[in-house]
Amino acid sequence: MDDLIPFCKYAIIPYYPWFAWIPCTLFYLLWFNDRREFWRLCLPLFTGMTLSLLFCAIVPNGTDLRPAYIYGNDIFTRTVRALWHTDTSTNVFPSIHVFNSVTLALAYHHCARLRGRKWLWVRVSADLLCVSIILSTMLLKQHSVIDVMGGIILALTLDAVADAVALRTAPSVAYRHNHHHALPEHS
Repeated sequence: MDDLIPFCKYAIIPYYPWFAWIPCTLFYLLWFNDRREFWRLCLPLFTGMTLSLLFCAIVPNGTDLRPAYIYGNDIFTRTVRALWHTDTSTNVFPSIHVFNSVTLALAYHHCARLRGRKWLWVRVSADLLCVSIILSTMLLKQHSVIDVMGGIILALTLDAVADAVALRTAPSVAYRHNHHHALPEHS
């Protein structure tokens, strides 16, 4: 299946925002929301990255998807070459890029402050960024479809665990209700 996905140097554009998206989301949840929402993101995010690194240490893995050479000297080609020079195609399963992207997108959906139609654009933007980043990992030949699926499955699994922990540690029934159901929007 990976052979059906073409290499695309322009996919570098959605690839790099991932590096800023993580701290921006963490800081937003820490400074402007209930601390529980910050910790609700930290639990799956840090656990997943740790599990991914442990898996790669125990089961070294890699891909051989990249073209032998990419032609051109434009900004996109040079940026992809720089990425490939610093980020080798080893220890790629599960994809931390994909795992973090899905986990961050889910955090926007869990955030009580971003519920309702008024903030739909924020949640949709997070989803679009997530999908763009995931596609970029395959179009840049950083990850295979299997790596991507591993990242998605890990994110969904740890999100469910974080949901269970949040429900068990929530101080009241009111918090549980507000955390999981969209509140009606007030004009």
